[in-house]
Amino acid sequence: MSKIKTLAAAEVRTIVFHNAENGYVIARVSAKNEPGQTTITGILGEISPGEVLDLQGKWVVHPKFGPQFEVQTFEQTRPATEQGVMRFLQTSIKGVGEKTAQTLVDTFGMGILDILDDDPEKLLEVKGISKRKLESIIESWSKQRTIKNLLVFLQSHGVPTTWAGKIFHLYGAQAEKKLRDNPYDLAYEIRGVGFRTADQMALKLGFPPEAPQRLEAALVYTLFSRCERGGHLFVAKDALLDEAVKMLEGVPYDLIETALYSLEEKKRVRIEDLPEQEVDQAVYLMHFYHYENEAAQRFYQLVSHPTPVSSDKIAKALPEVEKTLGFTLSEEQREAVFEACGNKVFIITGGPGTGKTTITKAIVLTLKELGLKIKLAAPTGRAAKRLSEATGMSAQTLHRLLQYQPDGGFHYDQDQKLKADVLVVDEASMIDAQLCVAVLRALPHTCRLVFVGDVNQLPSVGPGNVLADMLTSQRIPSARLSHIFRQAQESYIVVNAHRINSGQMPRQHPLPAPEADYYWIPQDDPAKVQKLILDSVCERIPEVYGMDPLRDVQVLTPMHKGDVGTQALNLALQERLNPFRGREVKRGNTAYRKGDRVLQLRNNYDKDVFNGDLGWVADLEPADNELLVEFDDGNTVHLEASDLDDLTLAYAVSVHKSQGSEYPAVVMPVVTQHYIMLQRNLLYTGLTRARKLALMIGSDKALKLGLNNVTSGKRGTNLAYRIQHLFQNSLLHAG
Repeated sequence: MSKIKTLAAAEVRTIVFHNAENGYVIARVSAKNEPGQTTITGILGEISPGEVLDLQGKWVVHPKFGPQFEVQTFEQTRPATEQGVMRFLQTSIKGVGEKTAQTLVDTFGMGILDILDDDPEKLLEVKGISKRKLESIIESWSKQRTIKNLLVFLQSHGVPTTWAGKIFHLYGAQAEKKLRDNPYDLAYEIRGVGFRTADQMALKLGFPPEAPQRLEAALVYTLFSRCERGGHLFVAKDALLDEAVKMLEGVPYDLIETALYSLEEKKRVRIEDLPEQEVDQAVYLMHFYHYENEAAQRFYQLVSHPTPVSSDKIAKALPEVEKTLGFTLSEEQREAVFEACGNKVFIITGGPGTGKTTITKAIVLTLKELGLKIKLAAPTGRAAKRLSEATGMSAQTLHRLLQYQPDGGFHYDQDQKLKADVLVVDEASMIDAQLCVAVLRALPHTCRLVFVGDVNQLPSVGPGNVLADMLTSQRIPSARLSHIFRQAQESYIVVNAHRINSGQMPRQHPLPAPEADYYWIPQDDPAKVQKLILDSVCERIPEVYGMDPLRDVQVLTPMHKGDVGTQALNLALQERLNPFRGREVKRGNTAYRKGDRVLQLRNNYDKDVFNGDLGWVADLEPADNELLVEFDDGNTVHLEASDLDDLTLAYAVSVHKSQGSEYPAVVMPVVTQHYIMLQRNLLYTGLTRARKLALMIGSDKALKLGLNNVTSGKRGTNLAYRIQHLFQNSLLHAG
């Protein structure tokens, strides 16, 4: 481990770079015992030329810029010379230029900084400083001192100083007082600051282990973590308390239970009996409870608001639609189209090869024939692009359709409705409870809603299981497509997807390569599975199938860790397909090179890129840690250093991140290392992402484990029963 070094009495000369969001600084300083100027880097907040700092940290060597001092902690001291004080005043206080700084030092000497702290009214004695200017000086000085004090406070209590900017933005001048009163508020109010960080600070500040604030924060953290990990909207009370007891080792169960009831009184959680779920008491975070209730209410309102479309008009439009399609719809398809056009809310679900795309196109054409205004959308950019190609009409992501706003809401909501007669949403299995509510809020009661999706795929990444719950309720009209068309029956990707979905082992294709479109390659050793993946992606598939390994072949894996997790595979595939050629941009442990395949991990509305967007590095600038990325929707985006935290290599991606996508070829490991994640719907989802070729490589034991696991992914949601109750109650009242 590197020994901590000190850089004493370092006077700041110039600021090279400053990130206002997190306080990261690159600066040049003159230090007492160092010749010339030294480059320092670290979280230092709003430092200014002329400031004098005592720095603790370590020396590092930058490959391009040479030796630098990486700051870990610091203390501010006073400038030692009048020249230093002048530099400090004119660069750190808004409204103080060179002339005013000179006058202040001439008038008060080195004591000017003490006067700013203790008796700023004295500045009114100086010619040219009015009451208004004094107010501006005091505000600027106060902000500068507050951020510095906050940084030192965070350092001394073991909290990463990267949060200083967000904490100051949230609490302002009261930041330190707020943190001393209740540091656990950090975990509630700033995304990314977890319970453990707040707890570390609180215990250092003297909060007892049994403090009510601590127990309540631990419960909220545990509940949120369980919901985020498992996609739940509620967690059984007993399971929640058991987990919290383990985390708060030594704290009695009854105290933690009391804290839970206190949270209920404060309306931070909701506790309900759910007899249909066989859960005596379910605990919801309040916003998840509201999402579930509101979704049920809005589905009921939409379905029960009559907006009739003539059956005769639908029947009359269908022959024209079939003429446009170039074939006659089957009886199952015809009925599905008829019902989708006639009902206010309708669901079309079915596996690969059952004609969902054809039916979606037929529905859109029929509704168009009826003269209705149609909007098309999907949860991801790639799914929207495919919907657009299938229907010949423009389709958008749901976020773009609803016009996401910087404050986290949408332009189209309960007050500003979408101008549409019909909304068709593809890949509806990906819609979580929060997005579902946003969609329903934006729809006028006269609007029709058609959900298209495969209910057997993995559910949404976010909490909820909307599509499955709608079907389970049996109150939303639906069509489950089961007939596999002859052309699809020839695809072993389709055949084996349906076998996996029914819990059966997949079959090998009877033909050799390149006619075969599916392979199961048995191998128990994860290290050998990795080698088979690398050889298949980099050599065998390109040679035999003529596919581009960078553009056409996607590795999908259940987990991030292990020999065949995304992390190890991305590094190995990058080394084989795109080795280092002298230029790269590093962010953490990841190096990006020109030509790399990359994946966006979070929505970035400023740059118009979204979670799940796939792209390629078109160019890079190592000196500034910046990339130019060409995303597969044609959007070319300039990503700065701070944007790279939301990016990752995508030679291998998780099966969850592949939802809503299709790739010419998919290679998927199935190993016992990943047993925690192996579920039937995960295997099914991974396989159905492949369009022309699928390779599954792993152990028979792991494959059987996944096929037999149909319960571990069950989500805690009660939407289906809430929908049922609303419809039942309406029938009772009608009776």
